[in-house]
Amino acid sequence: MGHEPSTDLPSRRPDGSDAVGLAPATDALAQGSDRRTPDGALACDSQDAAWTATVDANAYSYQAMAWAPYGAAEYGWDTYLPLIQQEIGTGCAPQSLGFARALAAFQARYNLAPTGLFDEATFQVFRGVWQDRRPFIMARVRNEPCPDPPPLNQLGYLVGAEEHADRLTRLLRRDTLEAYRQMVAAARREVPEIAANPELLQIFSGFRDPEADAARCATEGNCDGQRRAVCSAHRTGAAVDLYVGHLEGLSVDSTRPESRAYMARSPTYMWLVKNAGRFGFVPYAYEPWHWEYVRSPQS
Repeated sequence: MGHEPSTDLPSRRPDGSDAVGLAPATDALAQGSDRRTPDGALACDSQDAAWTATVDANAYSYQAMAWAPYGAAEYGWDTYLPLIQQEIGTGCAPQSLGFARALAAFQARYNLAPTGLFDEATFQVFRGVWQDRRPFIMARVRNEPCPDPPPLNQLGYLVGAEEHADRLTRLLRRDTLEAYRQMVAAARREVPEIAANPELLQIFSGFRDPEADAARCATEGNCDGQRRAVCSAHRTGAAVDLYVGHLEGLSVDSTRPESRAYMARSPTYMWLVKNAGRFGFVPYAYEPWHWEYVRSPQS
């Protein structure tokens, strides 16, 4: 529910410069993304001996790389694949030449060695790019004070069908609520699985009163930046936790790696990755359920 690991700070390139807010490089490789066959199909699985080692390495690390990008140990990067594919403009699988070439183009744009190899340094740049789109987090990075909540007259009530069954969220900022409703209507039109399950995209956390949040922190003793944030985006009324599915036996906001990976493969989450920006929402990569309304729709 908006857990914000303290490690989510401005990512840096290997040369020490900030990844956040820097214009990408523009060279010939940086202009590329998916290559296509003469009939227009994606050339995801074409062969090139020069790329074999890179493709094989990506295929292995996708499921087995040991790392801790947000402080807790993880294996593989499948949870982040939908966001990565969206960012580099490819639908190619991670174990394909098409993916490696698109990743190399991204690396070139951000002044990394264009190897096409997924590694932690490249992910730090992805993280910085995604973080740069979240004004609340960037204000925290700049050490600005935690913002006051909006006045009550700027908050609107959810209706029962918008609230997840085991929560009572009740309120969102009015502009956020309107954008959310437009987004859900579009998702139900465009995705049969979402249309068939009214629980999908229901909200299980919206506006959270800072005083109530502080009391909960004191009672539960879990506002350590990893499990819950002391200064949460939910106080703005513009952050929503959306139900995108969950593994049986785990909560809808479980941060266990297998839980987040399951959510990231769901049709609901994949639709959000591709389309939420149309309605002004941006994601928090660590939590597939957490989205923030930033007012200006992303193309």
